[in-house]
Amino acid sequence: MPEESFAAVARPIVFPQLPRYDMGVSQETLRNETDSSLKRAPLVPVSAEDFARAKRRIVFKWLGAALLAIVVGIGIYERSTTSQDSRKALNDGAQMLKAGRYAEAVQSLDRAVAADSRQADAYLFRARAHAALGHTEAAIQDFGKVIQLQSATPGPFVERAAIYLAVSNYQAVIADCGEAIRLDPKLTYAYTLRGRAFRELGNLPKSLEDFNRAVELAPGLDSYFQRATTYQSMEDHRKAIADLDQVVSLFPSSPMGYLARAKSREAVGDVSGARSDREIGRRLEDRDPGQ
Repeated sequence: MPEESFAAVARPIVFPQLPRYDMGVSQETLRNETDSSLKRAPLVPVSAEDFARAKRRIVFKWLGAALLAIVVGIGIYERSTTSQDSRKALNDGAQMLKAGRYAEAVQSLDRAVAADSRQADAYLFRARAHAALGHTEAAIQDFGKVIQLQSATPGPFVERAAIYLAVSNYQAVIADCGEAIRLDPKLTYAYTLRGRAFRELGNLPKSLEDFNRAVELAPGLDSYFQRATTYQSMEDHRKAIADLDQVVSLFPSSPMGYLARAKSREAVGDVSGARSDREIGRRLEDRDPGQ
């Protein structure tokens, strides 16, 4: 290879100088930051009191957690014990109510309510026991408490309405039965009670309307007898007799159907039929005065 050609090949390659881009940080700044990052943070001496304080904080934290666990455990135990006591008192009260030991039932149910004031069944059973003992005000109060706890249940409204009917509070009967019917339109006894209240207030068309519905839902002894009584109040004795025929057919051993039919038979001029019904009715009363 000629000498000139070799020199040309061996000459170093010189690249053109690339433009320098400034990213907003100077080399001096980078050096300063790097130097400062390498400097060690000064050591702060920890005293014995600081160490003890940190140790106390850890101890107090563990003590607090332990106390919280104890309190929660006590609460759970007390609720469990209270719940057990309440259930036992409730069961005892229910058994005594079933056995007809109403005063003892009230005492047991008092304990159930004291142990758990949100237990609706305790108030319900106690209300029934009070009603059986003739304690109408106490029964009404307890039924009211059941209604507060179970406002969507129609039964307590009807049971309270029966108590109101016994004390002649007819407007209250109508209100409670109306609410029960709203919750359950097929609750026959609600129509029967309300029909009686309307009759006592002299609203015979409303009374008949309720008894028609009661007979439609449950064509039984009470619904027929109550509608017959409303027909008698309306002086419609032939329809009353038709209903009382059903009563006698359903319950021939009861004197009430015969005696009520005797009244209507006499009103339509059936003297012999009225006499026969009275004789049968009185004979049945003598045989079983409780009827």
